[in-house]
Amino acid sequence: MEKTVVGIRDAKIHLSELIKKVQSGNEVILTDRGKPVGKIISIQPRSLKLEERVKHLEERGILERRRRDPLKKVPPPLPLEKGLARKFLEEDRDR
Repeated sequence: MEKTVVGIRDAKIHLSELIKKVQSGNEVILTDRGKPVGKIISIQPRSLKLEERVKHLEERGILERRRRDPLKKVPPPLPLEKGLARKFLEEDRDR
């Protein structure tokens, strides 16, 4: 995703160009005398399924899919005396 920083005056002059950038997934930061005052971003439909939203965020570089190592195994849990896990939980809750 590309960010474009533009002053308000220039934004008025080049609004149609900036809108095309926003439609292609970029973001426009508006400034007033060099200070950021606003942002123009595209509106995403809320009816997208979760998988589609995640895919869209991955395409924009906001999310990165977690790579799992199929050979890496989770170690087995440590053996505890009977009731010890419950005791730890209760102590933790009392804090």
